[in-house]
Amino acid sequence: MKQLHDVDLKLVRVFVAVVRHGGFSAAQAALNVSQSTISEQMTTLETRLGLKLCERGRGGFRLTEHGHATYEAAQRLLLAVESFCMDTSVLAQRIAGRLQLGLIDNTVTDGASPILPALQRFLALGHDVQIDIYIGSPAELEARILDGRLHLAIGHFPLQVAGLEYTALYDEADGLFCGKGHPLHSAPDDGDALMKLISTSRVVARAYMQERDLHLLETRMAAATVDNVEAQAILILSGAYIGFLPLHYAQRWVDSGRMRRLRARNLENRWPFSVVTRRSQAMPAVLRAFIDGLAGARRNLPTSPFVPAPQHDN
Repeated sequence: MKQLHDVDLKLVRVFVAVVRHGGFSAAQAALNVSQSTISEQMTTLETRLGLKLCERGRGGFRLTEHGHATYEAAQRLLLAVESFCMDTSVLAQRIAGRLQLGLIDNTVTDGASPILPALQRFLALGHDVQIDIYIGSPAELEARILDGRLHLAIGHFPLQVAGLEYTALYDEADGLFCGKGHPLHSAPDDGDALMKLISTSRVVARAYMQERDLHLLETRMAAATVDNVEAQAILILSGAYIGFLPLHYAQRWVDSGRMRRLRARNLENRWPFSVVTRRSQAMPAVLRAFIDGLAGARRNLPTSPFVPAPQHDN
């Protein structure tokens, strides 16, 4: 494809929709066209590109190697188009476009988080903005910001990646928990005895927090490793493992008696959450407006004030 035309952009959007929905049939409702039309459009795009993008048939829908690479490039292209629309909308004194926001999982129950109040304030202003939210691990979110698939992400990032800007937003409190049926669920609260039992228990750890979890628990190896908070909670609720969870997330199970919080020494911590953006990116109006909304929401919460990240014009 030597030059990009309007029809090509439309075909790229069709391709992205097909991939996101997992096939031609599933994409019909989102695109509001028939499966045969989608098939024709995909064939046209493959002809324009000179690449085989996917396999479709009795075996189901599957991207080829070229299809995977094209999908990544297509997401970057469409985000660049949205950024162009955002920038030009400023000339008309309105904020419009698409905001690509990334979050780590299971933050919605945290009353200390300014994310929901910021979204409410932002949307109440009547901006003509489509908001897409991607939930992923810290490493996934950082990768998506670096390659342009996300405008910003909010979460706990144990390591800082070159090329990204990290700005402190708020802290999340966590503690150590066991499930009903675990020997520690009915153990006495004696500190030294409890720590001894903890050190011999099977531990489940989130991969991106594993090093600090094992250090706090004075053990060398996790019996299980997970990628997200929900998987961590499932294994703790099984009664076979102990592990750390955000206090706000675990509270429902503590209240119902299905979990116990283990209050041994040095096992209660607050972990910083940051707003992450690409260091070199010019900040479009919609992104700046949302970050301003985060700052305003943060000022109404009871802990330290949020300082917005520096703005980069080139």
